[in-house]
Amino acid sequence: MANKESSEAAKKIAKAEKEKTSKKPKNKKNIFKAIARFFKDLKGEVKKITWPAGKEVLKGTLVTLACIAVIGVAVFLIDLGLTSGIDALREAAENRTTVTTTAQTTTAAPVATTAATTEANTSAATVAE
Repeated sequence: MANKESSEAAKKIAKAEKEKTSKKPKNKKNIFKAIARFFKDLKGEVKKITWPAGKEVLKGTLVTLACIAVIGVAVFLIDLGLTSGIDALREAAENRTTVTTTAQTTTAAPVATTAATTEANTSAATVAE
């Protein structure tokens, strides 16, 4: 009989443990308490901040402005150099096109003149007949 009682007790303990593991713990938190805690923590963190003195802020501002000026000048000079390079390339391309066109016109002119002369001679010979 003792075995029967102990096995029933063991079953009850196993059942209780099973219910504990199967049930999820309830995490119902009051939203207003959570918001209040957030602002309380925020206030504590803000108190930990060490604010810089006026002179430190001024020094930091001047360093920032100087860096911006140096970088701005560097970007300007790079832009100016690249623009000049592109203009030089464009001018070189236009000069090459002009030289090529002039050469074509020079070589085409004698051919046109020769054709015109031949045509004039042929028409003169036809008129003479």
